[in-house]
Amino acid sequence: MSNILFSRGSWLETSRIATILRKESVGGMLLLSSSLLALIWANSPLAASYFDLAEVRFGPSALHLNLTLATWAADGLLAIFFFVVGLELKREFVEGDLRDPRRAALPIVAAVCGMAVPALFYVGVTFTAGGERLHGWAIPSATDIAFAVAVLALMGSHLPLALRTFLLTLAVVDDLLGIMVIALFYSSGVEWVYLLGVAVLLAIFWWVTKRGWHSGWLLTPLAAATWALMHSSGVHATVAGVLLGFMVPVFSFPGSPDGRGPAERFEHHIRPISAGFAVPVFAFFAAGVSVTGEGVLKTAFADPVTLGIIAGLVLGKPIGILLGSWLLAKFTRAELDPSISWIDVLGVGLLAGVGFTVSLLIGKLAFSVESGLGDFVTIGVLTGSVLAAVLASFVLRARNRHYGRIAVIESRDENADGIPDVFQSPPSGQTETTEDDA
Repeated sequence: MSNILFSRGSWLETSRIATILRKESVGGMLLLSSSLLALIWANSPLAASYFDLAEVRFGPSALHLNLTLATWAADGLLAIFFFVVGLELKREFVEGDLRDPRRAALPIVAAVCGMAVPALFYVGVTFTAGGERLHGWAIPSATDIAFAVAVLALMGSHLPLALRTFLLTLAVVDDLLGIMVIALFYSSGVEWVYLLGVAVLLAIFWWVTKRGWHSGWLLTPLAAATWALMHSSGVHATVAGVLLGFMVPVFSFPGSPDGRGPAERFEHHIRPISAGFAVPVFAFFAAGVSVTGEGVLKTAFADPVTLGIIAGLVLGKPIGILLGSWLLAKFTRAELDPSISWIDVLGVGLLAGVGFTVSLLIGKLAFSVESGLGDFVTIGVLTGSVLAAVLASFVLRARNRHYGRIAVIESRDENADGIPDVFQSPPSGQTETTEDDA
């Protein structure tokens, strides 16, 4: 029996992902709005006040926490975003479809190739320039789930749910790989004493949540202390968010009033803070770049950093995801789900080139302020993301019309129990298990 690529998951998993997609699309709109506001302000007659605001400092000097507003947004608020990522990842690998290695293989392989190929594109473009520019190799490797899902939400409702599920799962795995890259390649001067303190606090956080003590008055100080020690350790502070998310139990406790596990409840409560405040504020301080000066854009688009980022996002992402999916099909004899085609995979690959949050974060870590390359990073990420979104919209809108014509709309094929028929029949190539079979 051959494997099926992009096959639909369980009904519970599909329902959960659909709910997340609706929330993320709203977050994407807020992210876009805050980015546009930053660009307008940074290029207005009041531009000086924008940059002055970003440089306002506050916080205690202890543990190196007297930071600018822009740094608080990048190091502090994004830790909330990565906490949600950690919760999503743990749920996916513990109770989601990714607990099945066969289902997990595709998004993992596609995400790895979708990060490696853009990095190769970037290195290829910047190789002759050499020096510090090569240090930004990971910038075009990330996918911004909020932006990507917001674009997908505008494409229509006829696209197969398997593609939407794949995009979300791919982006979550992409975020994990991104935070691993940050921890391994963009951390310096590691202080092991502080990391030991982080490990102790993580163990306490795990024990407390495992005991069912979920009061914010208890967990918030623990999480803040973990973040502060991580910030002082030399490892980027956002890594603390993912690790804290991993510490939260997934399965519900006996007597749980709503039957939901701690990870799901935490995600339900924290996601609005992440999508509605933390990420938009980070985007506001990260996207503000002045492009009205004489020759600014001309200089930016002549620099290998800008061109390498654009090439990685627009070309590297779709090529990497297509290549990874094709190689998996080639060497495992897997087949695409009959309801979709490889052109759909191309559309999702293009959409994955919408990089923003993690790409801008890596850009800030890769280059020093003195290098003057920060504006080139912002221009490259914004340009590449817009181009990827436009190209993806052409492909996916065409595919949406195609699926509309043939009426492949699984969500309308429901019974009285509210579960579509397709989720009550065995996947293609499988047969129903009976008592006799048992």
